[in-house]
Amino acid sequence: MTAPGPDAQGRPWLVLVGPPGCGKSTIGTLLAQWLGLSFADTDAVIVERIGRPIAEMFVQEGEPAFRALEREVVAEQLHAGHGVLALGGGSVLAAETRALLAGHRVVALEVDLADGMRRTGMSTARPLLAGVNPRATFRALLAERAPLYAEVATVQVSTVRRSPNQVVAAVLAAFGQGPDTLPEASPDAADPFDRPTPRQDSTLPAPGFGSPQDATGTGTERAEAR
Repeated sequence: MTAPGPDAQGRPWLVLVGPPGCGKSTIGTLLAQWLGLSFADTDAVIVERIGRPIAEMFVQEGEPAFRALEREVVAEQLHAGHGVLALGGGSVLAAETRALLAGHRVVALEVDLADGMRRTGMSTARPLLAGVNPRATFRALLAERAPLYAEVATVQVSTVRRSPNQVVAAVLAAFGQGPDTLPEASPDAADPFDRPTPRQDSTLPAPGFGSPQDATGTGTERAEAR
């Protein structure tokens, strides 16, 4: 199955937004593979540009400097010819970015506190979640950003207790591109992308930016900082 792909202005066929732990990088990679399109993540672009982890920029230069760079990168990548584009979790905080997303096909991936905590593992690579009480911080983050994700979303898709392949199927179905029913999910499935988030602390399987990895949480989804 092939989606239309980027338009004449280089705008992606699909943009993914959502909080840390919702699986934007994992779901974006799988969606792009299903649709035969390219995938990009603005976090990866930023890391390549600054030559260091995002968390280091937060510590060394502060959040305002990072947000300014993030706005610049998002504006560029929204016209860079990608098929599927994932934005950093905090990108919607900028009114300029929310305005740029108007007219785009935007999927907001939703996660609850429990699944988000399991998937992120409260990694120190996520500076906004590295405080004394990460659970309270994450709860406040979800509450603050939920209206902003809803504002920019064409559709909202829950990832709670779903496997990555189930989320992909739900996204595709929302745009008439996928199967009519969700695939089965089991903790014992051979394909890690058919496994829902376990009840123990865990992250989504993270294929990284285009190359499959295992489910140890060492890939892109764990590296997302905001």
